[in-house]
Amino acid sequence: MPNIKSAKKRVKVTKVKAMQNQMAKSALKTVLKKFDAAIVSGDKAAAEAAYKAAVKAVDKAAAKHLMHKNAASNKKSAMTLKLNAVG
Repeated sequence: MPNIKSAKKRVKVTKVKAMQNQMAKSALKTVLKKFDAAIVSGDKAAAEAAYKAAVKAVDKAAAKHLMHKNAASNKKSAMTLKLNAVG
């Protein structure tokens, strides 16, 4: 346990930031699961709506450095291929 005031603050700030990152990652996973469920159902309109939400979420995650920008591009490309296969 830290004794210095600034070190104590760092512990608090790190805990808060870690929780924010965890919540953002969880929300991203939820959006991606909804997209996969829409793809499995075969409903083109629902899949397109879920695709838009998923791409936006992936872009936000990459902007916040929750995932690497190349990983985000790879994820979006894979989602696009899945969406085009539904048609």
